[in-house]
Amino acid sequence: MKKKEGEEETRDGTVDYYGRPSIRSNSGQWVAGIVILLNQGLATLAFFGVGVNLVLFLTRVLQQNNADAANNVSKWTGTVYIFSLVGAFLSDSYWGRYKTCAIFQVIFVIGLSSLSLSSYMFLIRPRGCGDEVTPCGSHSMMEITMFYFSIYLIALGYGGYQPNIATLGADQFDEEHPKEGYSKIAFFSYFYLALNLGSLFSNTILGYFEDEGMWALGFWASTGSAIIGLILFLVGTPRYRYFQPTGNPLSRFCQVLVAATKKSSVEAPLRGREEMYDGDSQGKNASENTGRRIVHTDEFKFLDKAAYITARDLDDKKQDAVNPWRLCPVTQVEEVKCILRLMPIWLCTIIYSVVFTQMASLFVEQGAAMNTSVSDFKIPPASMSSFDILSVALFIFLYRRVLEPVANRFKKNGSKGITELHRMGIGLVIAVIAMIAAGIVECYRLKYADKSCTHCDGSSSLSIFWQAPQYSLIGASEVFMYVGQLEFFNAQTPDGLKSFGSALCMMSMSMGNFVSSLLVTMVVKISTEDHMPGWIPRNLNKGHLDRFYFLLAALTSIDLVVYIACAKWYKPIKLEGKDEMQDMSDDDDDTESEEEREKDSKV
Repeated sequence: MKKKEGEEETRDGTVDYYGRPSIRSNSGQWVAGIVILLNQGLATLAFFGVGVNLVLFLTRVLQQNNADAANNVSKWTGTVYIFSLVGAFLSDSYWGRYKTCAIFQVIFVIGLSSLSLSSYMFLIRPRGCGDEVTPCGSHSMMEITMFYFSIYLIALGYGGYQPNIATLGADQFDEEHPKEGYSKIAFFSYFYLALNLGSLFSNTILGYFEDEGMWALGFWASTGSAIIGLILFLVGTPRYRYFQPTGNPLSRFCQVLVAATKKSSVEAPLRGREEMYDGDSQGKNASENTGRRIVHTDEFKFLDKAAYITARDLDDKKQDAVNPWRLCPVTQVEEVKCILRLMPIWLCTIIYSVVFTQMASLFVEQGAAMNTSVSDFKIPPASMSSFDILSVALFIFLYRRVLEPVANRFKKNGSKGITELHRMGIGLVIAVIAMIAAGIVECYRLKYADKSCTHCDGSSSLSIFWQAPQYSLIGASEVFMYVGQLEFFNAQTPDGLKSFGSALCMMSMSMGNFVSSLLVTMVVKISTEDHMPGWIPRNLNKGHLDRFYFLLAALTSIDLVVYIACAKWYKPIKLEGKDEMQDMSDDDDDTESEEEREKDSKV
């Protein structure tokens, strides 16, 4: 289908399914974006339908002890995040985001189907076992192997899919177009909301069925959700916009380092970029470029030597035999600089992820030691995470519809208003408040606890609903930190590394789990010296969990100070042509953005 006269092409270099330039009117935008949001919600529902109660399945059905089950779940969760790097690498290097999402979703469905079949046919014996009352029988090595094969297929499928679906969704909006640029920013908020709504259904409805021993039903529901999500994703194929893969980013990164090292003794040219290699946009190097050139920066000047043209390089150019391990285009050098500038910001997000992981561990243990009864109904401590999810939904609405419009009205000319870096800083501040709130609640829980009990579950008369503020504060901080982080890494990574940027967000969570485990181990070892029960003993009534929460608040405060310094040092990426055009059209963009906000409010 040829382009009709008067049809406008996108400005960011996206193409349609057949490799032709995308036509703005019949591709991408919210039609494709909503399909991807629904797909994300269904996939998240399916994943957490397995993950939320996996530790209970291991203890009740496979008869593992608590320590082994917890370690196995930690290994499985960590594997998911490792596979996110695999998916990002394949996407940026060879397959592209759409193909990577499709392939890993198929693997995800196969893993869920295998888990559902093996559970129904082999693992749930006798029928109805796996609740709190009826124990399950023993299992053969073949059945156990089938189970682990299934859950690690799920980890591979979901891990490889997750960083790419967020980036593919953002690709549906042309950031160089004022209206679509605003919609692209809004997309990340709705994406995180879809993720949380999917997990909310898993934590409540599916979690209830599985807790009652209806494991096969819960797993089949997850499988059905993943299949519907995959079909919906494939239906949207003709509407999507695509960025073509740009080659192996690892080799491009290494080429710059090697070339700069080889030319370490070369003196800087007098005229800057004019005497540096820009690449052959018409020749064979075009496939190695991202399509949009990055403005040259002065940071990490040592790396610029990779683009300096020496006499030997001139001879190679004449023979059309440029050695990429000796001479790299400026844009390739700037790609490496972008990644190096991102690293300090990324490192500062890890401590926040340590705070975030407490919801799935110490918050639950704290809740179990409180009064969980409402009349004759007992509230599962893990279900308090619903306050976190509801808080995420509320604060996404407040930010998009109240805070951001107000901030934009009062911003000065030339100012960008509330940036992603500002929002991530606000997220850290709220995280500090959340940990202080959790510590205060623990102080009062201990005040009303029966310290003579041998088991601390339900031993305090303080209601579990006093945990609602700390969960809600974590939810509010997520909106500022994780949504801001998604936007930031997507905007600040080169076109050929967008999926890697999304994978950095998942790796932040993974490192947060690791650091949290290490921190707990250190605290337990230090605080249990001289035969003391320590801060986090098995019976929380004999410990001081409040001190651990206050320690996290102090560490997050220190991290906030470091983050502010890194954020002030950070220089954002600039693309040639885009920033100059933006400066000339700020007034027009403000008017168009107001119109777009009104449209988005109806979506």
